[in-house]
Amino acid sequence: MRGQSGRVTLSIRLLFSIAGDFVSVKDLGGKRVLHVEGKGLTLLAEQAMIDVAHLLRPAHLQVAPLDMFTEKNTGTNLPAQIEIYSTGGNDYNFLFMAKGGGSANKSFLFQQTKALLNEERLYKFIAEKMLTLGTAACPPYHLAVVVGGTSAEFNLKTVKLASAKYLDNLPTKGNEHGCAFRDLEAERRVTEISQKIGIGAQFGGKYFCHDVRVIRLPRHGASCPVGIGVSCSADRQALGKITSEGIFVEQLETDPAKYLPDPSASHLSDTAVKINLNQPMDKVLAELSKHPVRTRVSLTGTLVVGRDIAHAKIKERLDAGEPMPEYMRNHPIYYAGPAKTPEGYASGSFGPTTAGRMDSYVDLFQSKGGSMIMLAKGNRSKDVTNACKKHGGFYLGSIGGPAAILAKNNIKKETMLMLVTADGCPHEMKAVDMWWRTFDEETHSFIRE
Repeated sequence: MRGQSGRVTLSIRLLFSIAGDFVSVKDLGGKRVLHVEGKGLTLLAEQAMIDVAHLLRPAHLQVAPLDMFTEKNTGTNLPAQIEIYSTGGNDYNFLFMAKGGGSANKSFLFQQTKALLNEERLYKFIAEKMLTLGTAACPPYHLAVVVGGTSAEFNLKTVKLASAKYLDNLPTKGNEHGCAFRDLEAERRVTEISQKIGIGAQFGGKYFCHDVRVIRLPRHGASCPVGIGVSCSADRQALGKITSEGIFVEQLETDPAKYLPDPSASHLSDTAVKINLNQPMDKVLAELSKHPVRTRVSLTGTLVVGRDIAHAKIKERLDAGEPMPEYMRNHPIYYAGPAKTPEGYASGSFGPTTAGRMDSYVDLFQSKGGSMIMLAKGNRSKDVTNACKKHGGFYLGSIGGPAAILAKNNIKKETMLMLVTADGCPHEMKAVDMWWRTFDEETHSFIRE
């Protein structure tokens, strides 16, 4: 690598796990950053991901299209998004970004015009679009807003880098030459807006955002792109560099608990309603029906767990004339997927996934007696509200990000019900999308509208 120069931005699916046993959310995993040999940098990064796939066995979520409608899991989390930029000097500088689907799916581009560049209109626009972020990407967010850009793709690239605070050292004022700059006053105003919209850290309050970055870019006179995106509360980024002195990785906090307050029962606004899931479904539904939306409930018992592929497979069976599986009719469904199980535990990290991805299945499944109680994170569409009203179902909203806590403290055992393979993976890497999970301690959620 000597004699080469460059600044490298890597957006790859690697996660730096604080404890080493559990990933902070279930869909990403990895410890090894880069294995340096005399090869091309892109090949090195890809080889490192293959090493991670074989060594740590994280969830494999990258799929390759075989044709327009048929996909196959690559089994390695490749291809990665690896971007290399050449600059002066002999150092390599890295930005590692581990993006989950929740936050990546909340990246938006709005093609606007000069008419938006008015104080009243701009902040009204941002407030309206901020509401559409909802809670699916796990607030409190690190929010990025970018106004302008010489192209749509450059605007969104700036959104992503701003959400990682990679552009914090930009100037704070513009000039006639078209330099990008951070607008600190706009950041203050948008932060105030975020505190007043009522969503808060998922269940109300003011802390919808940890922080806000607003960047103004030059633009073509006929275009005014506006990009909005977030980094979720897990905020998985790290810096690294390779210099003549060695290989360096940013030191991340290993004891975040020291920053937490010590809450007591008095800090909780309500006493949770205890719900035993190990009873007939009609009795669980009757118990939930006694309580209004926003009621905090404490669940103990058995859950069936599955997400995208499992739902798709069940729909295929229903379309073929098969009945709804009994386990889907007898138990609540928890939207989640598997991660590597540490030695001595019943499960790996097992947090809720974004509920909205399963919205299209709810009416059909409930009409067949399944998915009558759903547990996940994030807001749902009006179609789900209507389906629950029609069939008597419930959506229980969990906080986002409890994956490691649930695995360590709550999950007692698991039994596989349906094997959904990640097509093409080696046998030992088959992904299981439908599990039977038993929680021997309480897990909390809220009745959602």
